[in-house]
Amino acid sequence: MNAPTQELLKQHLIDPEICIRCNTCEETCPVDAVTHDGNNYVVDASICNHCMDCISPCPTGSIDNWRVVTKAYSLEEQFSWEELPKQEEVAAAASGEGGTVEALEDEVSRLLEEARKGLGGKPVAPHSASKPTVNLYNRSKPATATVTGNFRLTDANADSDVRHIILDLGDQKFPVLEGQSIGIVTPGTDANGKPHVARLYSVASPRGGEKPNTNNLALTVKREDKGVCSNYLCDLPRGAKLEITGPFGATFLMPDDPAANIIMICTGTGSAPFRGFTERRRRAMPDAAGRLLLFFGARRPEELPYFGPLQKVPEKLLGKYFCYSRVPDQPRVYVQDRIRSEMAQIATLLRDDKTHVYICGLKGMESGVDEAFADACRSASIDWAALKPAMRESGRYHVETY
Repeated sequence: MNAPTQELLKQHLIDPEICIRCNTCEETCPVDAVTHDGNNYVVDASICNHCMDCISPCPTGSIDNWRVVTKAYSLEEQFSWEELPKQEEVAAAASGEGGTVEALEDEVSRLLEEARKGLGGKPVAPHSASKPTVNLYNRSKPATATVTGNFRLTDANADSDVRHIILDLGDQKFPVLEGQSIGIVTPGTDANGKPHVARLYSVASPRGGEKPNTNNLALTVKREDKGVCSNYLCDLPRGAKLEITGPFGATFLMPDDPAANIIMICTGTGSAPFRGFTERRRRAMPDAAGRLLLFFGARRPEELPYFGPLQKVPEKLLGKYFCYSRVPDQPRVYVQDRIRSEMAQIATLLRDDKTHVYICGLKGMESGVDEAFADACRSASIDWAALKPAMRESGRYHVETY
């Protein structure tokens, strides 16, 4: 008599090492299957219907993970994870969703392939990037930082108030790499009496701190009219203490390769990680053969963060292309327009397998940038539809938008 077989399940999971706690998946899920605590974002297997609506909006690909299991991982188990468990060994089932492990994995692959259409593949870190530290601190065990600087970056007459905020970590270990984010814990509770959700901010300084060998980091923060966390941060005086979590993010990382060409495209505070990239290249690879290009969009020069300091960065280190959309009596220029104006240079760089592309800023810029790259490739007889996923899967194409 044959022993009874167990029913197999395919369970949707979120990778805590890659997740940057941006809350996109929870906001997107139509059945409220995604939830979070002070540590992780997780998926409730009893609710998830595998609709895949959360796959496309996730900026890191952390949402794009699955396991075939005989018993679903509980929320409590997922909340405790620092990394995803390996695929367990399970016996083939005579009944269940797919019948066998292979059948279930094939079904998951098929669903993911459908969900990834237009994304260009699953994001991975550059092969030469340093290994990041992630999830060192969380809501139940935050790090404490001290504000040592809070400077306005935009002109006093500009509509937007963007600030450069320096946080000192004292003797706490808090290693960050260029491209990673940290969480800011706003004191108090929301209108429902619940603790505020931690807000994510990209680190604007390179590893090693604002100055070499200092245990601090910098953020680029825009004050939002009704932004609880942004107003809290922008109003912090020097000497103030605050709680932070992280670091987060394991894919949007800078290649540690002096031969790497890096095309950086951003709007507003999306410039934060690229300031870290540029400073890292300046300090550690001053004679690097690879090119750094920055396409930076803002309404007016007065509202472009780091405008003054950027003027002092030598062209040999950083090629700068500013794009202004609201200058009186001037045509509106967006980042995709400047990419097209540099079409020949862009096409040449995209032919080089040492070239990396990073996009950070408002989500609305994504489609325009993608179309501009397609135009540049078309002019040089390059198949962008094939090149983009190949770059993404080799760790050379990265998008973090919001």
